Amino acid sequence: MGPRWVLTAAHVVRGAEPTDPTVRFEADRAGEWRASARVALASDKADVALLEITDPVPEGARPAAVAPPTYGAVPDTDAALPFTAVGFPRFKLRRDATSLSTFYRDSCHAVGLISALSNRREGTLELAVTPPGADSDPDRSPWEGMSGAAVWHEGTLIGLVSAHHRTDGPGRLAAVRVDRWYELLTSDELDLLHRHAGLPATPADPALPAEPQDAAERPVGLTELPDNLPLRELDGLATALTALPTVGDRTALALVLNSVDPVVAAMSPRSSAVRLDVLGILRTCLRYRGTLDQLLEAIRLVEGDSVGVARMDQEAVKLARRHRGADDGR
Repeated sequence: MGPRWVLTAAHVVRGAEPTDPTVRFEADRAGEWRASARVALASDKADVALLEITDPVPEGARPAAVAPPTYGAVPDTDAALPFTAVGFPRFKLRRDATSLSTFYRDSCHAVGLISALSNRREGTLELAVTPPGADSDPDRSPWEGMSGAAVWHEGTLIGLVSAHHRTDGPGRLAAVRVDRWYELLTSDELDLLHRHAGLPATPADPALPAEPQDAAERPVGLTELPDNLPLRELDGLATALTALPTVGDRTALALVLNSVDPVVAAMSPRSSAVRLDVLGILRTCLRYRGTLDQLLEAIRLVEGDSVGVARMDQEAVKLARRHRGADDGR
């Protein structure tokens, strides 16, 4: 947040005296440095804290960010938005190869999708992530240590990781929303964030409006497809999907499926033949109205604009037209 300020979750420093926290940069790397800090702001209500580095910054070292970020808010619409976050969760605990008695947590670059309309009562962002593998300690969350990580959408800071609700499963995290700070913080607390962390003074500034889409550019909807389409009808769409890097990568595909619906997430890749998995996923989506559109939209968000996505959309249009033609002829 600048040369001397650090933003994190309040529960990370809960119970600490003003001079207690120590911050680390470039942890466990050659350029690591650490310094004492004081808690300038800690709001349990908003779960956000602002720390001021009190020690001199070592010569040649500098914080990762020297300018305040751009802040933003997720639009309150039916959308799934890509995000990234970096933290040090418990499941990344490693044994040092050079010293078997030494353990460390490596970094986790979490990449996933935000379900904009989830967690509305709690007022948090739901982050769909690739779940960690089997956990040998079921009494502890594998995501311990991820709290306070900044959540980014296209270079904009939209929240901080705050919790892992175990009932949501290992593939979901919750994050406090930047736009909620204006409701939950006092005017003095907002002023601190404005002066030292660059938070806009009013909530109108950080809003990220939903981008309008011309009708001609809007992806075709497939909600009216019958649930008993023969496999030959799905051939073109399955071929286009199989050619996409996201679908060919089992981890990336599992992440996309987790962002759609639990019944679709259950179809996570099982076979060594990607095409068989894709056909099974498509048949499942047809049985649950709306999930096929959600699947294709999630893939668009992850893949971005590409020749492969354009082909996928072309096959979706062909499929929709064939179905409409069949209905009209009845």
